[in-house]
Amino acid sequence: MSESYTYAVARIRANELALFNDQAIEQLLAAKSYEECIRLLQDKGWGGMEANPTAESLLAEEREKTWALMRELVPDLSVFDVFLYTNDYHNLKAAIKLVCTGSEDFGLFISHGTIDHRELLHAVQERDWGSLPDPMRGPAEEAYTALAQTRDGQLCDIILDRAALDAVYAAGKASRDELVRRYAELTVAAADIKTAVRCARTGKPMDFIRRALAECDSLSVSRLAKAAAEGLDSICDLLSTTDYADAVEVLRQSPSAFERWCDNLIIRYIRPQQFQSFGVGPLAAYILGRENEIKSVRIILSGKLNQLSDQSIRERVREMYV
Repeated sequence: MSESYTYAVARIRANELALFNDQAIEQLLAAKSYEECIRLLQDKGWGGMEANPTAESLLAEEREKTWALMRELVPDLSVFDVFLYTNDYHNLKAAIKLVCTGSEDFGLFISHGTIDHRELLHAVQERDWGSLPDPMRGPAEEAYTALAQTRDGQLCDIILDRAALDAVYAAGKASRDELVRRYAELTVAAADIKTAVRCARTGKPMDFIRRALAECDSLSVSRLAKAAAEGLDSICDLLSTTDYADAVEVLRQSPSAFERWCDNLIIRYIRPQQFQSFGVGPLAAYILGRENEIKSVRIILSGKLNQLSDQSIRERVREMYV
């Protein structure tokens, strides 16, 4: 099985040469304006033929390049579904809110899911839950009912956010690749911690917290829910006894500092894939490295557009894969 990716890994090695390193990020940070930053990105080959791209169109083009490469290299993209389930559930959430509120689509849907967003929208419009993948049916109907009957958008959100994490975790558990399994574990654990902190800061009751948290091996969800009900100090005390003890300090700083810590943790974990010659791992790591790169460029562009200080932007930028 691993030998079937030998050519693909060789191609990935060539593409990794174009990934941004710390020096490239520093060049973008040194740009004096948003417009200069866009020009620098275009000089580095980002974007398509558009003369004056917006940040969103430029980043969308780069994400499409990543997946076009994967479609070229890998005959069965389902090995990467674990990275796409959150997009599916985001689009399902958008479809439910559009149908329940009668709103127009103002770009709520995002690309690169395992299901076309038009299929999700049609299923919600027709209440055809049976046309959805089995794991999605129950949460879709429950979330729709919650929003349609109670107008409780927050309840709709936690039902689908939890279902998305469950889907990611199940895909990770089913994968034969250690990187994919570890990615799923870290993703769900980090999401649970972020949810627990939000619940602690907003004083959510235990039943709400427990419903929002997804099961994973590296954290006791029952203990995390109890800690969240008690407050941030209890969450930090609990985490200090787990694999995520290093997160305690950044959690006390700010939510954005913790998100950066989570992303950097994944990047540090996948870096050794640069030295692997076989298997799907190097391809998966490239996808994650590219997503991390795109996220950092988005942070820089947003900071330049809003005239934040270089130091403020730098504190939010993620570590690079290469």
